[in-house]
Amino acid sequence: MTKKYKLDYESPIGVIEIIGTNEAISSILFSEKDKKENFLQAETPPVLTECYNQFDEYFKGDRHEFTFPYQFEGTDFQKTVWGALIEIPYAETGSYKDIAVSIGNEKAIRAVGSANGKNKLSIVIPCHRVIGSNGKLTGYAGGLWRKEWLLQHERSSNKGHK
Repeated sequence: MTKKYKLDYESPIGVIEIIGTNEAISSILFSEKDKKENFLQAETPPVLTECYNQFDEYFKGDRHEFTFPYQFEGTDFQKTVWGALIEIPYAETGSYKDIAVSIGNEKAIRAVGSANGKNKLSIVIPCHRVIGSNGKLTGYAGGLWRKEWLLQHERSSNKGHK
C-alpha cells in the first residue's frame, strides 16, 4: 500500500488539508481546523511541498494554474466532468449546463452537479467557478462564502493579465 502524507496550508479563507503520496496529490479540501497541524518539514515529499508552494503563489495572485501532479479518484463520468472543469478559464465561470453540454450530455445537469460536489481537489479542479444558469452562486462544499471569495480573488488578481 502506498504511504499517504498530510500537510496543512493556512490560506486566507481557512486551513486546507493536502493529502498525497510521493507521486501525486489526491485530496485538497478545506478543513474546519482553526490552524494548521501538519507542517511543511524536511521529510515532506517534494510533490506536497510543490503543491504547498503553488498555493502560496495562487493566494498571492501570482499563479493562475497548477502544475504539480495530482490524481482523480472517482468514476469515469466524474473524471470527465472534472476534466471539463479544468477548461473553465481562471477568473471566469461556467454553469452546470455549460459543463453538461461540453461533455456531450446536455441532459446530465444534475449528474454534473453531483460530480462537481464530489471533487476532492478543491481550487485545482475549479468547481468554485461553476455557477447556476441564472448567474447566481450555487452550492460549494467549502461554503458559499469561500466560493465568493475565490471568484473575487481571481477576478482582482487577473487584472492586467488578459
